[in-house]
Amino acid sequence: MILDHHGKSPDIHPTARIAPNATVCGDVAIGANTSIGFGAVLTAESGPIVVGANCVVMDTAVLRGVRGNPLTIGDNVLVGPRSHLTGCTIEDNCFVATGASVFNGAKIGTNSEVRINGVVHLRTVLAPGTTVPIGWVAVGDPAEILPPDRHDDIWDIQKGLDFPKHVFGIDRPAPGESMMPRVMPRYAAMLARHEDDRPAE
Repeated sequence: MILDHHGKSPDIHPTARIAPNATVCGDVAIGANTSIGFGAVLTAESGPIVVGANCVVMDTAVLRGVRGNPLTIGDNVLVGPRSHLTGCTIEDNCFVATGASVFNGAKIGTNSEVRINGVVHLRTVLAPGTTVPIGWVAVGDPAEILPPDRHDDIWDIQKGLDFPKHVFGIDRPAPGESMMPRVMPRYAAMLARHEDDRPAE
């Protein structure tokens, strides 16, 4: 399904392949000889998405462009099934495996790999040629790559990256308090703008 969103239509190269049940919504550009798989979702929520040439976005991957953090994918990139990319930069010749997650403001350098279920946290920068092992977590700039059982070490770095401020524009709540009552009404209202989406002509 190819959808207009807030006056923006996808720009899809004539040689690209879009699976019939994939969703491409809004300010999305897809390059030559790129394939978007079954059930994949590319949605320019509040920022653009650019996918280069000769890329494969596999089945059920979800890619989102957001305000302040467009999603940019270079050439010759594989995005695996069930992966989730939001507002990040993936440079040329990268491999993002099944179930990987890459968050707002992250940058993955040329020739890098994020292996199965790997995580690249927000505002994290992977140097060219970096590998995030299966299930491991990259966090910080420059990235430290840690196993998931080192949660305290991951949090020591991640806390300073300030997810609430960077993603939602609010201060981190006091210990024991939740940001959700402040964030969710606004976020849900923003997503309700999709009610006006229409098939692209």
